[in-house]
Amino acid sequence: MTPLHKASFLRAPRLTYVFRTPGRKYVAVRKKAAGRAWTPWRYIDGSTGRKRARGISVQRARRVAPGTPAPAPGGQAPAGGGPASGAQRWVPPRSLTWYWQLRDALNLNWPVAAYDIDGMSNTAATVAALHAQGKRVICYVNVGASESFRPDYALFPAAVKGTALGEEWPGENWLDIRAPVVQSIMAARFQLCAERGFDAVEPDNMDGYSNNNGFALTAADQLAYNRWVADAVHALGMAVFQKNDSDQVAALQPSFDGAITEQCNTSSDCAAFTPYLTAGKPVLNAEYGTDTTFCAADNAAGIMGARFALLLDGTVFQPCW
Repeated sequence: MTPLHKASFLRAPRLTYVFRTPGRKYVAVRKKAAGRAWTPWRYIDGSTGRKRARGISVQRARRVAPGTPAPAPGGQAPAGGGPASGAQRWVPPRSLTWYWQLRDALNLNWPVAAYDIDGMSNTAATVAALHAQGKRVICYVNVGASESFRPDYALFPAAVKGTALGEEWPGENWLDIRAPVVQSIMAARFQLCAERGFDAVEPDNMDGYSNNNGFALTAADQLAYNRWVADAVHALGMAVFQKNDSDQVAALQPSFDGAITEQCNTSSDCAAFTPYLTAGKPVLNAEYGTDTTFCAADNAAGIMGARFALLLDGTVFQPCW
């Protein structure tokens, strides 16, 4: 499917997404009457005018143009402060305690201010449960690589899938971030985060240009894409963290609300994230070693560091604070 990059408010409050498959156009529409909730999505085959385009799922219909805002269900902020259209987005504090888990049964009981969890495998109910505890919730989204286990994997054309990330990450391939279809798929993922009530987004693999990606991506390509990610997430009312990409911190810091880095002590680039700390924004560091000797350095720098298992499966969590 090749989405059109077109999403518009045709007549407020009516939201319409337009997209194409080969030889056919489809339209997804939802409306909101005064004092009432948004209606369910209605799908129309643009070629025949019939309701409910055959073979098109809800996920495939919600193709959003980069940066286009969309209201949260019901037009209201979820319990606990999740995003809604027009709501003030969360501003992460500099000293943000946090927990990170992307697979296996989620432990909801760590005494931290924010949870970073997978956006597709965790439901709105899980986000609401964390909000009920007064916690903020960050939505993990892989913006730089395709993952064969994701429900929207078939939307990535073969031409945008490049070199494999490596043996540690089977089924993942670097993406051609210059391709409009990649931005459309990511925009839909960001909207899913907003609809489930997440407060922020962690966009992973934002440094494909510095890896063997198969597309000869340049630093300028990466910078433009990363800034687009920040703008698209902000337009949906959520905060957004820079993930790794230490070489572009100075250029990206004004666009992001904080940073998440992995192994910055091991790679000796923690100091690269100082512009975030100077701006009063958090730097969250995950280390995967066998001890917490790095904590002294993180604490001295004002970095919120913690030790995790490499698979981020909840088996290891040793915070420095």
